[in-house]
Amino acid sequence: MKTSSTESNTSSDDQKNRRENGGTPSNNPVTSNRRRSIFTNVSAAVMGAISTATVIAPSTAEAAITEESNWPLWTALPVAPYSRRRTIRYEVGPEVFAFDQLIGIYYVHVPIRMSVVAVHQHDESKRGLVVYAPIAPTKECLSLMQELIEEYGPVRDIIDPSTAVEHKVNAGPFARAYPTANFWVTDKQYAFPLNLPNSFLGLPSWTKPLPRTSRGTDMWGGEIEHEVLTVKPGIGSMFQDVALYHKSSETVLICDALSAVTEEPPRILTEEEEYTRALLFHARDTKDEIVEDTPENRRKGWRRIVLLFDFFFPGSGRGDLGIGPIVEALKTPTYKDGWGGWKPFSWGEDEVKDFQRFSAAGKPTVLPIIQIILARGPEEVQRWLGVVTKWKFKRVVPMHLDAPLAIGPSEFANTFEFAKSGKNEVRFCDEDVQFLRKAEEGPLNFSVYKSTLGTLRGEPCGLRKPPKS
Repeated sequence: MKTSSTESNTSSDDQKNRRENGGTPSNNPVTSNRRRSIFTNVSAAVMGAISTATVIAPSTAEAAITEESNWPLWTALPVAPYSRRRTIRYEVGPEVFAFDQLIGIYYVHVPIRMSVVAVHQHDESKRGLVVYAPIAPTKECLSLMQELIEEYGPVRDIIDPSTAVEHKVNAGPFARAYPTANFWVTDKQYAFPLNLPNSFLGLPSWTKPLPRTSRGTDMWGGEIEHEVLTVKPGIGSMFQDVALYHKSSETVLICDALSAVTEEPPRILTEEEEYTRALLFHARDTKDEIVEDTPENRRKGWRRIVLLFDFFFPGSGRGDLGIGPIVEALKTPTYKDGWGGWKPFSWGEDEVKDFQRFSAAGKPTVLPIIQIILARGPEEVQRWLGVVTKWKFKRVVPMHLDAPLAIGPSEFANTFEFAKSGKNEVRFCDEDVQFLRKAEEGPLNFSVYKSTLGTLRGEPCGLRKPPKS
């Protein structure tokens, strides 16, 4: 376990972060353990009005995030936790490590993960590390990396497995920290609205396109294999994900195509007072409520974060993005956790039932927004599964939400049953996907192709929304 005692960052780029995270940094030591924005439908003007009007009183709980966690390039993707990027590292399998940071907006904060695997440990000339899905290379992150380098050897390869901005934005800076390593990116990187070359996306000159498959090659020296999933959901966009198989640990790394969650909040949200505020902020039942920090309230907040993250407007909740909640927030600019206590969502009696149906006690699933994309390429999904499910693995590490997942090839394949069945069905409540279905049939109709599987459908659960206020 590594301990840093550097003083907290107090630079001006923290000011926006303090509005959301609710206080000033502290000088306490920090222990470094071994989707784009969700609410893009809320206008920038609304967000700006709330944050500008919010003046935060000093926090009652001091943060334990130090200058080692500072990330000066946060403005490239200005989402929480802005410059204050704590990193935790933990082992998820034999010689397989996860590095978690945080990402989100309006306290809908979830883990964003990087994984590192050791390779060729019995060959001094080849031993080293392969990095998958780089995160922000803060001093803290690089220090935790250095510990692995000293034990397992240098960084040999770095892989950006996704075209998504939240992964791509940190890949270039991370690669520049290890200029002698091979830097691979999936071959269909793009930018919107202008499709710029890689050099304009912050990727270094030595960037190389990752081959779609490692089959028939010796590019990994027999230590790992990979297979790329590629689906074009609509004009001007592309989805790619890389399944990476680490043979010695029987582990598959996956970026966004699969995930799972339980009721227990992730460590990255519970080990820092500053980050725990997100859980308590969403555990409120009334706008001005100050929620006690208890395990149950943390779970309550996490349930709501997950439902908002997955569905935007879940079936057991009611959203009001109109002027009313904004006016109420402007009345309390000193609310201790920021945003003026803005509360545009309320929850009904079936919130727990809703979450349990989605979670299924941690059973893996495809997030609905990802399934909308993959439903545009069911044949490609089946082809990809045909390769991945031939690997002998017993654990999967996604780059969001829970990890690791104790699943093998059969359960992995079952997660994508919609691609085989020919029906765009989800295992969770139909009420939860109504908003996304309407978006798919309406505004998204101009940006995604028609799917032969139809639109998202679930089983009606009879979820009750709260009454209108």
